Amino acid sequence: MASLKVHITFPEERIKESIIYQIGHEYKVVTNIRRADVTEKTGWMDVELVGDVGEIDRAIAGLKRKGVKVDLIERNIIE
Repeated sequence: MASLKVHITFPEERIKESIIYQIGHEYKVVTNIRRADVTEKTGWMDVELVGDVGEIDRAIAGLKRKGVKVDLIERNIIE
């Protein structure tokens, strides 16, 4: 099981979309929001993604396709 912590930045036009919810349902990952700051115009979240490495990578690609910026914070692999 792998864990990846990412910093996600939302553009203004994506603030009201349920992107984290969607990722949790579209991919076999658990999403844990660790910190967030969201207003009407800006938003960011620190999110931990837990699952198989391949699914986490697919979820990251999915986030990028949805128009959010994704930066790596920390990656842990637990065996």
